[in-house]
Amino acid sequence: MIQILVVDDDEQMQFFLREALLRQGYGVTLRSNAEDGLSALRGGAFDLLLMDVRLPGMSGLVAVDEALRVDRHMPIIVMTAHASRDGAIEAIRRGAYDYFTKPFRLEEMEIVIRRAVEKRRLLVEIERLRGEIEGSAERGRLVSSSQAMRGVLHLVSRAAPTDSTVLIVGESGTGKELIAETIHKRSPRRDGPFVRLNCAAIPEALLESELFGYERGAFTGAMARKPGKFEIADEGTLLLDEIGDMSMSTQSKILRVLQEQEFERVGGTQSVRVNVRIVASTNKDLPRAVKEGRFRDDLYFRLNVVTIEVPPLRERREEIRELAEHFVAATSARLGRAIRAVSEDAMAVLLGYDWPGNVRELRNAIERAAVVADADLITVATLPPAIQASAYGVSPGVDAGGLATAPNLSLDGRMTQLERAFLLDALSKAGGVQAAAARLLGVTERSVWHLVKKHRIEVDKIREKGPERAAEPPWPAERM
Repeated sequence: MIQILVVDDDEQMQFFLREALLRQGYGVTLRSNAEDGLSALRGGAFDLLLMDVRLPGMSGLVAVDEALRVDRHMPIIVMTAHASRDGAIEAIRRGAYDYFTKPFRLEEMEIVIRRAVEKRRLLVEIERLRGEIEGSAERGRLVSSSQAMRGVLHLVSRAAPTDSTVLIVGESGTGKELIAETIHKRSPRRDGPFVRLNCAAIPEALLESELFGYERGAFTGAMARKPGKFEIADEGTLLLDEIGDMSMSTQSKILRVLQEQEFERVGGTQSVRVNVRIVASTNKDLPRAVKEGRFRDDLYFRLNVVTIEVPPLRERREEIRELAEHFVAATSARLGRAIRAVSEDAMAVLLGYDWPGNVRELRNAIERAAVVADADLITVATLPPAIQASAYGVSPGVDAGGLATAPNLSLDGRMTQLERAFLLDALSKAGGVQAAAARLLGVTERSVWHLVKKHRIEVDKIREKGPERAAEPPWPAERM
């Protein structure tokens, strides 16, 4: 049953509205002033608010503002005498759905109420669907099947709705930036900007102007005023990534902004006030940096309100399969490749690898494998050489002495996989140039040509990516 809250101090009007609405099949709750009406609104589940503009105590206009703070989708219909019609129009400006001028016809009231309730239903349904879509995308990006990550997400869910500063610590590639973005999206600031700044990627001389902006003429080349990241992030969230690499002088200025929510642009004298939530991240040991005098203790204590420690991927191996499958789907869609899965042999290799580069390394490995794969399946042979070699118990640049540890492969299979791995590694380093790859391998160009045909390697795709690095043979040529 649709529930309607009626707020009117006229007892006769209350009786009239109650009887009319009950006959139309609505549930009705009556209140005589705005304060009681708002209290009922906060404690109940209503579909529409029908309210007089002129009320004792708090006015109906103020009550419109307060009611929309309680429920931003609440349709509000105000009632007014003809002489106070201007008040009803002001209520519309403040967000009310419609108004009636007393006296009004029941047929007219019924149509407007039906439309208002239907609009609310549509808005609530749209928000529910948007939440499902965003939640699905977020779950796809932030895999959390391990106990360790469930603990991380519990902290995220507790910290996100607050305005507390959050410090995210963990190794590079563990997904700290994604966690920061998740905190923003689940916070009351979700409609505000989410601004990222990598403190380690910007030279010290430029970091201050990036953070606080600068005035025209502040230095050579400053032709106009430029806002900094703090201004851009106003009413939103600012992620200070790799804050452990920030100099001591910049740290003191960051501390002032955190304490006072104001700063001056470079070359300026006027204070700029902002309302910014800070999320910081680092792969450094900040307590140790504090003891060694490389990080301010007062800034550390200010940042360390809620600390979220993200475990490395090797400590949550149960997520590797799910992450790999997600990256296969995402990479295939982005690159236009019809890669359907990771073979069980390749998955065994992924599960056994220690992932020093964490989730970022896994994502890059899947993308590389999708690029070089000549079928719809990621196999051991398509994985980066370093990951293949780890499965065989050898490093790239070492002979095949540890090959016996390869999982679930015959001797011929192991030799074939290793041959293909070395060939792909040489071609990658040579930028797809077979003559250069032959020199790296210490074999003839014709031998490389036959091996390329044998392993059905798409050299053009490797050539498009260019050489990985200026390469010397990573293994003694006489061993091939």
